[in-house]
Formats: sequence, structure tokens, C-alpha cells
Amino acid sequence: MNILNLMSPDKINWGSIELIDFSSFIELLIRFSLNLVVVLILVRWLYFSTTRRKDFLFTYILIASIIFLLCYLLANVKLQLGFALGLFAIFGIIRYRTDAMPIREMTYLFLVIGISIINALADTKTNVAEIIFSNLVVVLIAYGFEKVWLLRHESSRIIVYEKIDLIKPEKHDELIKDLEERTGIKKIIKVEIGKIDFLKDTCLLTIHYEETGNSNNVSGKMENDKDDDDDD
Repeated sequence: MNILNLMSPDKINWGSIELIDFSSFIELLIRFSLNLVVVLILVRWLYFSTTRRKDFLFTYILIASIIFLLCYLLANVKLQLGFALGLFAIFGIIRYRTDAMPIREMTYLFLVIGISIINALADTKTNVAEIIFSNLVVVLIAYGFEKVWLLRHESSRIIVYEKIDLIKPEKHDELIKDLEERTGIKKIIKVEIGKIDFLKDTCLLTIHYEETGNSNNVSGKMENDKDDDDDD
């Protein structure tokens, strides 16, 4: 019969099962809290305040949390080769039903994964000051590019356009004006002309524009409409 066993003030066992190790659990809480705070600063304050992309905000926070817990809890587990390869296979089959992830979003994804791994796998030879310094450096660099230097963030969208008479070089200004009025994007930088179908009087245009609050809302709506069409 299993009985509750108080092995020490720091541990509680139920028979041969260790219910809790208070020192290890407190370390987990501290590390997870630090990681969550840093990730929130990166994706909620720096990233989301600029792009207003709720889909990536949701993704970044959950991926950072699961990567941290996965690395922390399996750090001392001897994984067999087959099981380890299986974990990589699980991550390999994950796909999002969207266009290819932009470079900027991919960079933030790499940041949250890297920070989570650092915070989870830093061993006893790494002191707290070094861990905090590593987190702080990443946050300060991201803050510098997002808020201080105010780099222009450029995005692109592919659209089907039917007014092919406006794609002539001499009507470039009219084309830009028409696209801005119809899409709601106010800062179109350039337009690239793709495949032209003279039978249907349509062509594919890739519009490059500077990201603003309004343009991101328009982009999100365009992506949602595309997903709805795919579901139909």
C-alpha cells in the first residue's frame, strides 16, 4: 500500500513516485517567468505594437512556452536516437495554412525559440547575471531597430488585377493611385508585373508597400478572405 512519504522538507513522495521537489519547482517557476517576460517584451511590446498581427502574437507566445518546457523538462533525459528523430519529425510536419512567412516574422520566431532554449538549458555553470545579460542584449537590439532607428518595414502582396491598360510604363502613376484607392494601402513603394492573361484581361501584380497600422489591417483582411475562399 502506497503511503505519503515526507522524505525531506524539500520533497514529497507517494511511494516511489516523487510528487514535488520544491527547490526544482521554484527554479522552474523563476526560469519560466523570466522567459515569459522577455518573450512578452519582444512580441507584445516591440513586434505587435508595430505590426498589429494577432495571429503571430498568439503563435510566438505558445511556441516560446512549449519550447522552454520541452527543453527544460527533457534536459536531463537520455533520449534514444529514434525518439529524438521522432521529435524533429513532429516539428518538421508542422505547417501553417498561410503564405510563406516573411523574413521579419521568421526573425522573431527565431528569437523566441532561441531565448527559450537559452533560458531552459543554461546549467549551473551559467550564473543568473549571464542569463539576464543574454536576454537583455536581445531585447535591446530588437528595441533599437524597432523604436530607435525606426527602420522602414516593407511587405508585399500578390493580387489579380484586371485593368491591364494601366500596367504600361507611362501610366505608372495612375496604376499606383488606383491600387492605393482600391486596397486602402497608402504607401505603395513599387509594383512588379507578373503573368499577363490577355484572354481574361487580368495580370498578377506584386505590390510592395511600407507597413503602417492601416496597411497591416488591410493585409490581415486580405489573408482572411483568402483563407475563407480556400475553405469553400
